[in-house]
Amino acid sequence: MTEQIEIEYKTLLTHEQFAVIKAKYAPEKNAFVQENYYFDTPDFRLKQLQCGLRIRTFEEGGECTLKTPLKDGLLETTDHLTLEQAQTLLQAKTILPHGSVAQKLVQLGIQPDQVRLLADLKTARIQIDLPIGELALDESWYGKNHDYELELEVSEASKGKQDFLDLLAEFGIRYQPAKNKIVRAFEAIV
Repeated sequence: MTEQIEIEYKTLLTHEQFAVIKAKYAPEKNAFVQENYYFDTPDFRLKQLQCGLRIRTFEEGGECTLKTPLKDGLLETTDHLTLEQAQTLLQAKTILPHGSVAQKLVQLGIQPDQVRLLADLKTARIQIDLPIGELALDESWYGKNHDYELELEVSEASKGKQDFLDLLAEFGIRYQPAKNKIVRAFEAIV
């Protein structure tokens, strides 16, 4: 189990903007694929609490993460999974009945067996460490949708926001608010 605070700023990009930023910061870097599977109760109680729950699979493993809101950012509670565990849970369309994520759900008044797999999203991500934070260039597919996104994960909210805006200005990019991936994936199924 791990817990960490996530403070990130994001904007949607055009394909051309994505290509220009990649050419500057990661011309030789290949993307890695993440598959995100999003869960909620049938009546979207997690959404009502502004929380998000996902199982994410990578080439060599997986993780189950619950994101809960904080004043600045989100608290991520994560249970690490083997790839086999993740695949078994996804086939059953459920999450682990025990562990840190399950405990947090119970604290929120939700039993782990109440959540269901409702949506999925596939991302090809290029991750770059910059002095201002961790930059992610994402190309995502969900439902019939396909988009590009820039995320900057930072350690301090106000300085991080200014660094994010400066980064956009460097490339002449107008800030376009991006809904969280879970929101976009859920909207694609409605």
